[in-house]
Amino acid sequence: MKAKALVGALVAAGIIGTGAAAYNGHLPIGQARATATAPGTTVAAPAANPLSSSLPLNGFTDLVKTYGPAVVNVSTQGTVKTRSQMPDLPEEFQEFFRGFGGRMPQRGQPQQPTPMRGQGSGFIVSGDGYILTNAHVVENADQVTVRLTDRREYTAKVVGSDKQSDIAVLKIEGKDLPTVKLGDSRKANVGEWVVAIGSPFGFENSVSAGIVSAKSRSLPDSNYVPFLQTDVAVNPGNSGGPLFNLAGEVIGINSQIYSRTGSFSGISFAIPVEVALKVKDQLQKHGKVTRGRLGVTVQDVNAALAESFGLDRARGALVSSVDDDGPAKKAGLLPGDIILKFDGNAIERSQDLPMLVADATPGKDSAVEVWRKGGTKTIRVATTERGVERVAKNDAAETPKGRLGVAVRPLTKEERGENGKRDGVVVEQVGGAAERAGVQPGDVVLALNGTPVATPEELRDAVAKSGKRAALLIQRDNRQLFVPVELG
Repeated sequence: MKAKALVGALVAAGIIGTGAAAYNGHLPIGQARATATAPGTTVAAPAANPLSSSLPLNGFTDLVKTYGPAVVNVSTQGTVKTRSQMPDLPEEFQEFFRGFGGRMPQRGQPQQPTPMRGQGSGFIVSGDGYILTNAHVVENADQVTVRLTDRREYTAKVVGSDKQSDIAVLKIEGKDLPTVKLGDSRKANVGEWVVAIGSPFGFENSVSAGIVSAKSRSLPDSNYVPFLQTDVAVNPGNSGGPLFNLAGEVIGINSQIYSRTGSFSGISFAIPVEVALKVKDQLQKHGKVTRGRLGVTVQDVNAALAESFGLDRARGALVSSVDDDGPAKKAGLLPGDIILKFDGNAIERSQDLPMLVADATPGKDSAVEVWRKGGTKTIRVATTERGVERVAKNDAAETPKGRLGVAVRPLTKEERGENGKRDGVVVEQVGGAAERAGVQPGDVVLALNGTPVATPEELRDAVAKSGKRAALLIQRDNRQLFVPVELG
């Protein structure tokens, strides 16, 4: 049996937990470093910012002394609505209803307010008391208390919270408070040392260290955040705490872990600090976050799809569907277009697009470079407010073998109406290459290699004209996606 993996916000054990982080300054540490080299060896050129990558002889001591005071503990109190428990039932019957949340599944049962307590971390980004933390840290909180390392306590106001980026801004009334210095995660290198400070399991100002394991990780339900992956030990209560480089600059906010147990298992994720600052600025100015919307669903381009569309290599975001009411539709974007650039920024993977679109000011014209029918084309699109550029899950295998292998029929008049009056053919039986590629009975084939198909004969002709690989556009449930198939 496959062990279930958990990707989630760092929630404190036994309570609803949270976290926080800090920003403001460069670490002026003059640590001694080991510089001796063996005779005859070549000394490598120093990094652009050696303080951020070279481990000093005294480890992380100066960093923690300098910026540890700006890392705070965030504790919350609030209420959540739950249904009443079953005190009169024997334990064995309560166990039976454990699948219903441990509560009797009675219709119309009133919800009761239940006290909630949690804690996490945060960091001070300005001397007048602005603090960054995670949104899930202060969710459902009626009261937020911030505690500094010198035992000063403040009641904090939640300035704003953004669930989609998991960023919240707090404000405490203070002057000349300790702050941290801000860095840039884009300059961090994989393998570089990083340090986390926070309150795991309530143990305030705990320090852990590790390295950057990867950059620009995309996680489920996190379209707007290119996470930093590290092997720094973070646990429930670290949420919202800062991730430092060795120059003492905050480059991320610890937010999530990947674990089979709920505790640290060697993989943790941090929100890049530049993403957090964009959210912070909007929350402070407007009390909400405004994001651009393009109105497309996109998927990754693998090697088979790249060859099918005549692209030089696997890159870009393949448009599998276009919203009828979105700006992309009005601008002329089509299913089958591969978005290569957005406002001059190259798109290597489909996950790159939502973050760039989100940063675009609604109403502003953006240049979208697409690959269409063997060549590039630039389209001007004025993004609208709100929305998520959905990334479609491609269930197809990357290297299917054999011919197409499907039995299809035309859509009935009723089915065509349900399908938005679009033509297509319904897959009734599947085998061979199509089956290995992930095509299923009930899928509606809309096009092959960009050629629409409305009858079995049109599909057969399109297959005959194809090379050894084809891109099949199918409708499954309420989504469209391209499936690469090797025709041999």
